[in-house]
Amino acid sequence: MENQERPVWMTDPLVKDIPEKKLKFVEQLFAKGQGKSQKEMMAYLMPMMKKAKAENLTFTPQEMNAAIAAIRKHSTREELTQIDKILEKSRGGQAKP
Repeated sequence: MENQERPVWMTDPLVKDIPEKKLKFVEQLFAKGQGKSQKEMMAYLMPMMKKAKAENLTFTPQEMNAAIAAIRKHSTREELTQIDKILEKSRGGQAKP
């Protein structure tokens, strides 16, 4: 069932101009990143970033912000907490000053 239906956020108008391949990459990134410790997350993120680079998959800041906004818009409170953890870890664990 996972591959049959697109998540609701992928049909949001915020991401209508982002290519499907990029949306699927973001979906995989967030879906498989849930529940991982910081160490597990780093071990997971590095190969994902290499995969994106190998596939010439680059995101503009606008595309990434739109995808994150759409995901957040359609997430539960628990999912939002996990998303924040994933985003923090993907930025190197550095908190904003």
